[in-house]
Amino acid sequence: MKKVSIITVNFNQPTVTEELLFSIEKTNNYTKIEIIVVDNASKINPIPEWSLKYANIKFIRSEVNLGFAGGNNLGIKEATGDYLFLVNNDTEFTTGLIQKLVNVLDANNNAGMISPMIKYYSDKQLIQYAGYTAMSYYTGRNNCIGLRQKDEGQFNHITGPTAYCHGAAMMIRKEAVDKAGLMSENFFLYYEEVDWCEHIIRAGYEAWICTDALIYHKESVSVGKKSRLKEYFMNRNRILFIRRNASFFKMLIFYVYFLLLVVPRNLINYIKAKNYNFIPMLFKAVWWNLTHSKNSNNLGYPINTIA
Repeated sequence: MKKVSIITVNFNQPTVTEELLFSIEKTNNYTKIEIIVVDNASKINPIPEWSLKYANIKFIRSEVNLGFAGGNNLGIKEATGDYLFLVNNDTEFTTGLIQKLVNVLDANNNAGMISPMIKYYSDKQLIQYAGYTAMSYYTGRNNCIGLRQKDEGQFNHITGPTAYCHGAAMMIRKEAVDKAGLMSENFFLYYEEVDWCEHIIRAGYEAWICTDALIYHKESVSVGKKSRLKEYFMNRNRILFIRRNASFFKMLIFYVYFLLLVVPRNLINYIKAKNYNFIPMLFKAVWWNLTHSKNSNNLGYPINTIA
């Protein structure tokens, strides 16, 4: 039996994280696991209290907010499992989730990582993820299969390759991480798992989906559905992803597309919605990519201001 390391990152959401831990305890029937919780510089350190409450869980505290990638990387470095199951702290497990994903990885050596079907916690009949289409390097866009569709069985019993796994829940072979490396921490938030998928695929593996496995997602609990932070990193990292993964020719086409079509469209949408404070975030995101290398660790955002 393979050992599974469950890794999650907490940031100022102790109650949400405890709800995840409760759902794991309530639903899990896979015995060979370890649970690692990384606290990403929360204002109030929950680990002293958690250490007393959860004796069998490994807790790691970072005194600096390292973002999604950095927080998970801390957990990965401490993990001892054959498979690493990275899950957002705002998810809820279902019965048999781990076993179903392990079964697929055990039976398919070419599968380097796998995600379950993801549904919205707020409406458990509404699908968030049933796979991804491939990324267009010309536009920096792809599609999430099944997004906001009512589950009527249209994605039942699908197990096989997909373009990318979903960052809210993905199980990865430790050997694939050893070959491809850790997640790039200069993304901080958004696109880092897609970039990581690209590198794992280039290391000789495939990304898979198993819709018989299910997890629920509360979505954007830490960041908020709309925020200056999210707007900045979504635009900045969309450009950064293309810079890191596309050919020079495709990158040039993308820049023309983004500057002549995406920027004007976004500005119009911000003005219509009266989100005027998003406008400088868009220009800041573009400017960062014009003035920093694709491997720069300067995030261009005052992370210490994140609530």
